[in-house]
Amino acid sequence: MRICCATHNAGKIRELAGALAGSGITLAAQDTFGIAPAVENGLSFVENALIKARHAAAGSGLPALADDSGLEVDALDGRPGLYSARFAGADADDAQNRAALLAALAGVPEPARTARFYCVLVYVRHAHDPRPLIADGIWEGRILTAEHGTGGFGYDPVFYVPTHGCSAAELTADQKHALSHRGQALRVMSRLLGAHRP
Repeated sequence: MRICCATHNAGKIRELAGALAGSGITLAAQDTFGIAPAVENGLSFVENALIKARHAAAGSGLPALADDSGLEVDALDGRPGLYSARFAGADADDAQNRAALLAALAGVPEPARTARFYCVLVYVRHAHDPRPLIADGIWEGRILTAEHGTGGFGYDPVFYVPTHGCSAAELTADQKHALSHRGQALRVMSRLLGAHRP
């Protein structure tokens, strides 16, 4: 089963493909089809994931899987949230987004730096699928005062994982998959896909 993966984020593609290894599902990045990024103008993670999935399915002619995820920080009233990938600006990279987050939290004491990663996965059989499959996951933690670790991507180096006493960037790939918001959502989606496979 070949599915178009509706993202240009290499880190997400690696995580999704690794998690689906052995499932009989092959992910093809939307770059392969020359598909430009979708305009993410939804008001929720679900809306944005659905926009991306339909866009990828229309451009590829394949079923599509889209992820929309972000970091919610309590001391920032849930920001960066939907704007996690562009917290430091439209063209910001991961390092710039992390720096902007640490600056926004300067002086905030450790107990008040609670945060969570949230992920929504949406699968559509075709661009106009009236019954998309939707799965989500939440990963609780808090924001460190400095970066630790070199693994993962995005905000991983500043996201503290209480159960393991380290940042998400210091986990192995298997540990991260077992714990993370994306790993949780993928396990649910895998079950849904198994039940709905044509």
